[in-house]
Amino acid sequence: MKKNQLITRRTAIITGLTSLGGLLLPGCSKKLPPTYGNILRMGDALTYVAQRTLLPGQSLAMEYQHSDISSFPATGTTNPADNTKPYFSKAYGNLHTGDFSNWHLSVEGRVAKPGLYSLADLQRFPPRTQITRHTCEEGWSAIGEWTGVPLALVLNSAGILPSACYVNFYAYDGAMESIDMLDAFHPQTMLAYGMNGRSLPVPHGAPVRLRVETQIGYKSVKYLQRIVVTDEFVDTGDTGWAWYTGI
Repeated sequence: MKKNQLITRRTAIITGLTSLGGLLLPGCSKKLPPTYGNILRMGDALTYVAQRTLLPGQSLAMEYQHSDISSFPATGTTNPADNTKPYFSKAYGNLHTGDFSNWHLSVEGRVAKPGLYSLADLQRFPPRTQITRHTCEEGWSAIGEWTGVPLALVLNSAGILPSACYVNFYAYDGAMESIDMLDAFHPQTMLAYGMNGRSLPVPHGAPVRLRVETQIGYKSVKYLQRIVVTDEFVDTGDTGWAWYTGI
């Protein structure tokens, strides 16, 4: 490759990095995704730049018909009510025993009105139903119907503050994931409490799970317990997975 071509490509990458702030919400305009600055994870950074630069921020994932719904394995299920497992949660076990009647989702952090949302509270928001493809990091995919509340409605209800940049999700099985504001306010990103016309089953994350249709399946956290909105990225260390997995 000629020298001027290398310079052109390098310039394009740098331009993409420095202009990325314009794609984020105002409070994050000077902050870059957390994978920047680590040479071993530059592949993550380039994926993020490519997705955010080339695709409109609110591009929709493909939606399907009822006739397209397929069998949907609960691969990787870590039922927190199973007291024989290291990820057992006594709190979740009690909720499961009570058919989740006392379950509440905490929304906290950089919001004006932190608080607890019961399943009934979430169901009072205008619902959304979508039939989408779940693409698993293990190489399989399945199509299912999800019903829930768009995450944006809950965040707006809590009064998300202007400086907020990330939304962090904590689950009863110890899982934690985070997304940026573009994905948080994406119209297909939801807190799902229904699957294929029924209440969300335990193997798929009852009573409520996250659905991030624009990213690989493991970002769609099951068994939600808390949502924490932050100004800064919460670094949980190297989990072996990329932070941004756009599809």
